[in-house]
Amino acid sequence: MTRTDRHAWLLPSAMADTPADSPPGRPPRRTVRDWGVDTLLFLVAAFFGLIAGETTEQLNSEVVAFADQLVGAAACCALWLRRRRPVGVAVVVIVVSTFAPVAGGAALAALFGVAVHRPFRQTAAVSALAVVSSTAQVFLRPDPSLHPLAAVVIGVVVTLLVVAWGMLVRSRRQLVEALRERARRAEAEAGLRAAQAQRLAREAIAREMHDVLAHRLTLLSVHAGALEFRPDAPPAQIARAAGVIRDSAHEALQDLREIIGVLRAPGDETGGERPQPTLATLDSLVAESREAGMKVVLDATLDDPAGVPAATGRTVYRIAQEGLTNARKHAPGTEVTLTVRGRPGDGLTVEVRNPAPTGPVPHVPGSGQGLIGLTERATLAGGRMEHGPAPDGGFALQAWLPWPS
Repeated sequence: MTRTDRHAWLLPSAMADTPADSPPGRPPRRTVRDWGVDTLLFLVAAFFGLIAGETTEQLNSEVVAFADQLVGAAACCALWLRRRRPVGVAVVVIVVSTFAPVAGGAALAALFGVAVHRPFRQTAAVSALAVVSSTAQVFLRPDPSLHPLAAVVIGVVVTLLVVAWGMLVRSRRQLVEALRERARRAEAEAGLRAAQAQRLAREAIAREMHDVLAHRLTLLSVHAGALEFRPDAPPAQIARAAGVIRDSAHEALQDLREIIGVLRAPGDETGGERPQPTLATLDSLVAESREAGMKVVLDATLDDPAGVPAATGRTVYRIAQEGLTNARKHAPGTEVTLTVRGRPGDGLTVEVRNPAPTGPVPHVPGSGQGLIGLTERATLAGGRMEHGPAPDGGFALQAWLPWPS
């Protein structure tokens, strides 16, 4: 992922995101902050080198002092390579500082780079080499103004302080990187949850489409079949069936348009364009089925119909609609009993029963899908649904839904 933050130049290159077009294996490009830090370390190493060079000029000949200055300058220049080869540069500069005290500042800067950019095992090995180098320097190039033991202690303490500082910087960078990775993961998980919620919403709308259109198309099938097998029916009956077919086709098309409108705008939560049937429309559902020629007996006993939650009422409507649709398809001509009972605190019970068909029934493709969707719908609503053959050879569908008190 490419970082687009306008403050990315404030980050070290180790923490900045690598551009997508960067060749694999190539070290990250220095940021403005890296150039500033490298320049500062170069100047600090050169400053300590100048101080050590003055002492060298007083204790050694001009040739030795000039050679030390050349070595110190080369060691300071080598610091510009410490990001690519931190361990190699540190080892070379530390070994050189054993014989040339002018390179001592560069050696500490290189050791700091190892502590920042390399794991503890490599840092510990280079730190041990630095301690050995500073101890050997006390005896190879002694400073008369310091006691040897004091010089050894100062070298060890300074080395440990530089290493501790570098490891502190490394641990802070690791913490920041861990937090950034956690933020990326949380953002990705949030995106997945949003996509999953959208998918579930689309599946719910698809189930809604099946429930609505199955009912409408079943009415069309029943009346079209009646016209096909009763061509000698009275004109009034034919006109009535044709009117029902026309109204059902229009309503099915309207429902389909509304549902497709919801699918085109999945972020719209108003639900104004989506069909929202309730218990109040249950009577019209029964009347519509009776107009299609079904014999439906409605037994609705509710203590407080207006107090039924809207979501529960829609679920009851869909269960009744699917039960009547199944009875019309699989047991035409039989009397269907629709029972709805309940009260707050006890829940709602919906039952659709029909006896066995009196004659042969043609096979209907795709049967059973609606019952699967209704079972899932009832479970999501906190209830349960059972369906299966009745003892008298018919079919029974029964569901219970919660109705809080």
